[in-house]
Amino acid sequence: MATNNPAKLIKLSDSDQTVTAEEDIRGLNVKDKDGEDLGQIDALLIDDAEKKVRFLVVASGGFLGIGKEKSFIPVEAITRIADEVTIDQSRELVAGAPGYDPELVDEASYYEDVYGYYGYVPYWGAGYAYPTFPYYPPVPPDRSADK
Repeated sequence: MATNNPAKLIKLSDSDQTVTAEEDIRGLNVKDKDGEDLGQIDALLIDDAEKKVRFLVVASGGFLGIGKEKSFIPVEAITRIADEVTIDQSRELVAGAPGYDPELVDEASYYEDVYGYYGYVPYWGAGYAYPTFPYYPPVPPDRSADK
């Protein structure tokens, strides 16, 4: 159990914070470590005290927004950001992550459970270091076949 309590997390869209266009990864598709589609980034949860992104909220399934399932994935899982976001976890692991219902869970213990589930130290834990994100420009298509 962590000795400190986490700061309140809020959606970036519900805050007065802004990010540059290249930092705003909302709407990008997310792929697992094997290149399988996981869904689309629906929201970014930020730490209200330190103003840092802590979780991706990835929506998958559903039709016209109805029946969508949402997964909370720590930003520590990100391995690549380009035209899509790649994480270091498998689709099966993400599918089995703790479910979230704001009326049924204590947020602090939920976030701690999610970090533990994915194998990361929570951002309020001893020894935590905020990740550096590997941003890569999109790879241009191979045009050698067009010649």
